Amino acid sequence: MTRAFVDTNILVYVFDGRVKAKQTRAAQLLEELADRDEAPVLSTQVLQEAFVALTRKVHMEASDALNTLQLVEEGTFTVQAIDARLIWRAAARVIKDRLSFFDALIVESALEADCSVLYSEDLQSGRIFDGMTIVNPFN
Repeated sequence: MTRAFVDTNILVYVFDGRVKAKQTRAAQLLEELADRDEAPVLSTQVLQEAFVALTRKVHMEASDALNTLQLVEEGTFTVQAIDARLIWRAAARVIKDRLSFFDALIVESALEADCSVLYSEDLQSGRIFDGMTIVNPFN
């Protein structure tokens, strides 16, 4: 079975009607993942970034964004917590793979959660990190 990690942009597009094609594809992807036996994974970083994006870019009221993300987390996803060990591994990955720190933290969180696929629009689709493949679902 393939365990999948969902990056912030995928989650935000579900609620962002400004780009209808991406909104439709993001919702479709989450439905596909929900049909699997194992819940998709996101991290505490993704929850934080999604709250900021929903309130600043999508202009969702803060209380609505909070309620939405709490419902998402409770019902559908497994949440990978960020701790100091993950931060140090992300910093090492910045040096090793020349990623931005926050992208490296997403990669390390997905690896920590034993994911074999990371869905993201921000990372190079097809790139492999320690056996985990990046997939851009909008390509």
